[in-house]
Amino acid sequence: MDSTAAASARAAAARPTSPSRPRTKPRGLDEETCAATPNRAPSAAAAAASPADAMDPRVWSALPDDLLVEVLARVPPFLLFRLRAVSRRWGSVLRGGDPAFLAAHAAAPSHGPCLLTFTRGAPPQCGALSLPLRARYRLPVGFLPAWDLWLVGSSGGLVCLSGFDGPIFRTVVCNPLTQAWRVLPDMHHNHQRQLVLAVDRKRCSFKVIAASDVYGDRTLPTEVYDSKEDKWSVHQMMPAANLCSSKMAFCDSRLYLETLSPLGLMMYKVDAGHWEHIPAKFPRSLLDGYLVAGARRRLFLVGRIGLYSTLQSMRIWELDHGKTLWVEVSRMPPKYFRALLRLSAERFECFGQDNLICFTSWNQGKGLLYDVDKKAWSWIAGCASQLCNTQFCFYEPRFDTSIY
Repeated sequence: MDSTAAASARAAAARPTSPSRPRTKPRGLDEETCAATPNRAPSAAAAAASPADAMDPRVWSALPDDLLVEVLARVPPFLLFRLRAVSRRWGSVLRGGDPAFLAAHAAAPSHGPCLLTFTRGAPPQCGALSLPLRARYRLPVGFLPAWDLWLVGSSGGLVCLSGFDGPIFRTVVCNPLTQAWRVLPDMHHNHQRQLVLAVDRKRCSFKVIAASDVYGDRTLPTEVYDSKEDKWSVHQMMPAANLCSSKMAFCDSRLYLETLSPLGLMMYKVDAGHWEHIPAKFPRSLLDGYLVAGARRRLFLVGRIGLYSTLQSMRIWELDHGKTLWVEVSRMPPKYFRALLRLSAERFECFGQDNLICFTSWNQGKGLLYDVDKKAWSWIAGCASQLCNTQFCFYEPRFDTSIY
């Protein structure tokens, strides 16, 4: 009996077994994936190290300063606020704008895309939805002036807002993480304008572009603010009679606007300071279109096609710069289109960054995200235009971006 059991055991040991498939982590979900891994038998090394040993204060307190800075620079920015109270040493690094930490933070990989929400009111409310962490964070804005401000946009870690201080039109640029802010000087033609913020990390500066616009019976020229010079400069008047300044995008140091006369696009080269007309005709039966800036000079047009509600569809085109025409690259699946827009005349908003396009619609409890590179659609919970005074934009949290 014993010999039979021993033979069975030897046969089982010699039997070939299939190797386990390696588990891969989806990009941007490292934190949640690690927390959701199934229970496994701990290895000898893991069993030997208890949580108390892993967070032994003697180990962390003995870390060299350069190693501590490198570790903190790779922590997601929203989580660094919790670490300020760990010790005086950590607090001095994270609170005092330590140059070594800012340099390491600038060189570390980006946190990933976030959605910034800004709700006008007294007081205004601001929050950020981290797509990699799948968590929402409140961003205090009590440090801003108590003006009637609305969101202009975000770039490179900075946020631009504009509004009225009594009868005077004001523009404010801030870093929500560091709570540093500044009020820009008045424009030469200081009226309510459509603005675009552009951060240049190589020059450690930013620009705010006020596109040409119509104010009453006057046409206002283009003005550009340069943070290095701390002043506005007046540039060329846009040669367009009928423009849609609310539908514009900044891409590769160029500002694009939709125009009806002349039909196509107007492109403003910021470095050269002049406008050019791009005769790219819009697709037929386009009901409403949004220009969306992508990465690596990619420019997208997003809009609905179709005159009747049963035949409508949402499509995405990319501008072929060489042939100056729009090429269709994707269509929203019908199930997403019907869920996003319940009524044929319902209004939607669209904005993008780095080949990510986000859709929101009135009174919808979630937003819709499209990844152009992966050609993937996904819902985003909690991103909705349920209030007419709530605005959205993409946002990249950064400590190293200065307002000066």
